[in-house]
Amino acid sequence: MIKLREVTLEEAKVGIEQNQLYFLYLYGTHCSVCHALLPQVEEVLENFPQIKREKLNVHEIPEAAGAFSVFTIPVLLLYVEGKETIREARFVNIESLRSSLQRITNMLD
Repeated sequence: MIKLREVTLEEAKVGIEQNQLYFLYLYGTHCSVCHALLPQVEEVLENFPQIKREKLNVHEIPEAAGAFSVFTIPVLLLYVEGKETIREARFVNIESLRSSLQRITNMLD
């Protein structure tokens, strides 16, 4: 399974600008929900190799919370051509995420 790469705020902003499909997982160091959800998200993303995927720790980079309007964690963001298209927070329905990603990637094929 491909693990999400840890990035800085600047790297995340560049990723959004330079990739047609960019997924960002915002989490916290001591967030049990974040750590439980991450492997499930990584598993879903395995089916979408065209999506660039990375993660950012908002506890280590607190300015990221403001930059991405994060009020709770985890937050899952998908950008399509630089525009936020999916935002899921806290308790995420994995099957709903999977179907949303499938629909978006099918439209772009």
